[in-house]
Amino acid sequence: MSIEKSKERRNVGILVGGGPAPGINGVVTAVTIGARKENLIVFGIFDGYKWLAKGDEIDINEYVKELRMRDVSRIHFDGGSYLRTSRINPIKINNGVQNCVKNLNKLGIKYMVTIGGDDTAYAASEIAKAAGGTIKFVHVPKTIDNDLPLPDNQPTFGYHTACDLGTKLVKNLMEDARIMDRWFITVVMGRHTGHLALGISKSAGATLTIIPEEFGSRDYIPLSKVCDIFEASIIKRRAMDHNHGVLVIAEGVAGRLSPDDLKKIPGIELEYDDFGNIRLGEVELGKILKLEIERRFRERNDKITVVEINIGYVLRCADPIPYDQEYTRDLGYNAIHYLLSEAPEHGENAMISVIHGVLKPLPFGKLIDPGTKKTAIRYVDVASERYKIARNYMVRLEQRDLDDPEFLHKMAEAAKMSTEEFKNRFGYLVNRNEKSLKQANYKT
Repeated sequence: MSIEKSKERRNVGILVGGGPAPGINGVVTAVTIGARKENLIVFGIFDGYKWLAKGDEIDINEYVKELRMRDVSRIHFDGGSYLRTSRINPIKINNGVQNCVKNLNKLGIKYMVTIGGDDTAYAASEIAKAAGGTIKFVHVPKTIDNDLPLPDNQPTFGYHTACDLGTKLVKNLMEDARIMDRWFITVVMGRHTGHLALGISKSAGATLTIIPEEFGSRDYIPLSKVCDIFEASIIKRRAMDHNHGVLVIAEGVAGRLSPDDLKKIPGIELEYDDFGNIRLGEVELGKILKLEIERRFRERNDKITVVEINIGYVLRCADPIPYDQEYTRDLGYNAIHYLLSEAPEHGENAMISVIHGVLKPLPFGKLIDPGTKKTAIRYVDVASERYKIARNYMVRLEQRDLDDPEFLHKMAEAAKMSTEEFKNRFGYLVNRNEKSLKQANYKT
């Protein structure tokens, strides 16, 4: 059926924004099949908001495909995105939001399903406002970062698959580190938060995890402090008669580093996406840490082998595990159910949340952080049992290490310092860490 002939029907649109995440195709499948069973026509819109926001200069028919059950019935097994994706922000394009409304009306779309993270959700809320009630929106939360504020700490889809594959990769790196007597710096995605880094590291039993939330505030994180934590962990491991290990670090740490620190590093040029976020893929956090740690050990005539690896992009297009296959079917079904529901409480544009199979919509108005005017973010609660347990199994400098004269001597010897020099150099990390465990300065 042509787009022109379908205008009189109740049409559903689907698009994907932001980075890939395992399970996207499961949502597309569930939405399409669910809508078709209700005699709706479904249009898949390619490349996120990219073409919708561009206005009359683009023939919308080239970037839209009518979706039938036979097109999508098996894609839920596959990683990636059948509809592709982009990070284009219609709010930053001249008349972009209005163009989106115009083009959705041109397609005869009355119901819109957006799949994405916080930026995609925020753009959807602005388009919904501009549409003035003529198009009903539902946002399906997607991000391996797990940082959208869903009720009951429900994960975002894709997180568990990314955590599963990431754990397997880190396990392999841990064995490589052991047999080759070296250290790995493993950078994991998480633009603002450390959920994924913590989940992978905790599952694999990695040596050390560093996440942005542990620093206790939204101020800049000094690069020297990050390196001190890592260096102290290496020294402690040496005092335990091991010269190998794996650091798992969230890329969001790079986003919190002082721009002045970053500008001092040769080859670093800060770039930003359409939503104002630093392109963290362009900031080689692992390489920065590797070079600084190697420099520090070289200055004391010591040798250390550090290998940096970024596994972020490896995780995003993995085939979803059964958890996410089932979860995305629930999300897609409930997205259509919500759009077609005439219940008063289902009248608003909303983000879909499903807890144990039960629909719990979150109206767009309740998702916006009044401070940032953008979608709220769910941070790791560093006062939670989950984080305390993870910290307990990391190799990090602790007060009891400094209180044990024999072990303190071994650490100082490994660092080629006196005990007093070692305490003066690294002792502040213990005080800072203990304070951060007692005070959760982030929203959860």
